[in-house]
Amino acid sequence: MKVSKDEVLYTANLAKLKIKEEEIDTFIEQMTQYLSYANNLDKVDTENVEPLSHVLDVENVMRKDEIKEGLNIEEALKNAPEKEGRCFKVPKML
Repeated sequence: MKVSKDEVLYTANLAKLKIKEEEIDTFIEQMTQYLSYANNLDKVDTENVEPLSHVLDVENVMRKDEIKEGLNIEEALKNAPEKEGRCFKVPKML
């Protein structure tokens, strides 16, 4: 499959790349090689291959969702640079 100049420029535009006129022929050759290599995947026999969602047989590795005691107000405010009563004091934002 031969890539055209317009396809190279279109792809560069999508990728927000600026390419010089003298680079276009190099990109045409490289993109043609990439696409012909990718076309080799069409030749792979996948008749008896089951679809996968992940290449490894992995289960959920997250911890159990358990209720735990949180910080009390004094502990939460212990390292605050500034506090006002039971709250963090922060600069005013408009």
